[in-house]
Amino acid sequence: MTQLPALRPRVNDSEIAALAGAYKRANGPVMTLVNRLGGGLEKQMALIPAPLRAQIDRAVVSALTAAHGLAGLAEEGPQMGRSASTLAAMATGAAGGAGGVLTSVAELPVTITVFLHAIRAEAIRAGYDPSEPGIRAACLEVFAAGSPLQGDDGVNSAFLSARMTLSGAAIQKVIATVAPRLAASMGQKLAAQAVPVLGALSGAALNAAFLTYYREIARIRFALMRMAETSGGEAVVAAFAKAIEPPRITKA
Repeated sequence: MTQLPALRPRVNDSEIAALAGAYKRANGPVMTLVNRLGGGLEKQMALIPAPLRAQIDRAVVSALTAAHGLAGLAEEGPQMGRSASTLAAMATGAAGGAGGVLTSVAELPVTITVFLHAIRAEAIRAGYDPSEPGIRAACLEVFAAGSPLQGDDGVNSAFLSARMTLSGAAIQKVIATVAPRLAASMGQKLAAQAVPVLGALSGAALNAAFLTYYREIARIRFALMRMAETSGGEAVVAAFAKAIEPPRITKA
């Protein structure tokens, strides 16, 4: 008798809806205000000279490589908790913003390490071991979701099934893929800090907003990864993509 393949459990629609709602709310009030600046931010981005943009690119690659190890070592010590991570992000943002764009670039390695530590904390909350090579890579790939200033969910079936054994060379490939996206996000953050109308929004506030965004995206993605283990990555991705899709306007 031919044995039929086991059917996967159906995707939990209510859980998908809750995660989609959380994704739509990921941008807090600070990022909502920054997003409203629109063309002003684009003009500010254009003022960042090419050599400085190249410096940001190099700093991000170096920071990701270092943070990949440092954030993991931090997990062996006492856990900071969400509020402590936010305070750390605000401290690095304030220190960087105090001296303008150049000191903000210098602070990127510390800032990215704080972000990555918070992302890995979400992996732990979801029941994953961030010391596993595949999960370590998945943590890095959260940065590929873009930034609060971009409309990209960054969720794909490859990420949701990221249970792999990675060599050092493979991790470097992940970093090379993630770095351009994170560099663009950090460039946007630095540009936002320089927009005159944002005078009251310090590097501390922007760092806290970015940390909140990445941490929430990590929580959502690891929850989706858990669902994918039982319902399949493609089904979960399709359900989530449909849930976050803006409603279509139809003519009467």
